Amino acid sequence: MTPDKSLLMLLDCVRDKTLNELKDLDDRHARWAPPGLQNSCLWHAGHAYFVTEFLTMKALGKEPKLPANWLKIFSWESNPAHTAPESWPPLDDIREALIEQHARLREVYAGLSPEALDAPDAGNPSRTVRYAILRALQDEARHSGEVTLLRKMMRKTFVVPSPSLG
Repeated sequence: MTPDKSLLMLLDCVRDKTLNELKDLDDRHARWAPPGLQNSCLWHAGHAYFVTEFLTMKALGKEPKLPANWLKIFSWESNPAHTAPESWPPLDDIREALIEQHARLREVYAGLSPEALDAPDAGNPSRTVRYAILRALQDEARHSGEVTLLRKMMRKTFVVPSPSLG
């Protein structure tokens, strides 16, 4: 069986972009959200892990591998503005989880035959496993773009910018 090279390339490209956007970001800046908004770089990073994990594993009929409390703080139902500061994991924990997940999902994706990719999504049989995976990676790419925008906003709004934001 030959792995779907395009799917693996997309996974690598999207995850590398997400991790690159988080590089040199410290916890203080990672937790910042602009006035009137609630989603920080930290939330977007954790949500990227959550959505990729949840959509992929549910489509395959498997349980998502989620660290404790991540369903509550990073899912579609989460409310970052009402999450206690001590509930957030450190940015380094999220980075490590994203790196581990990338390697693990790369193996999962590489092991999927064309028939498995075109099989019905176990969580939504009107769609395929391939669709669920592509949708997850597309969503992560959107959230990575949000991190890019937040970092640009930080450079423009902080009176004393962090050297790591450059």
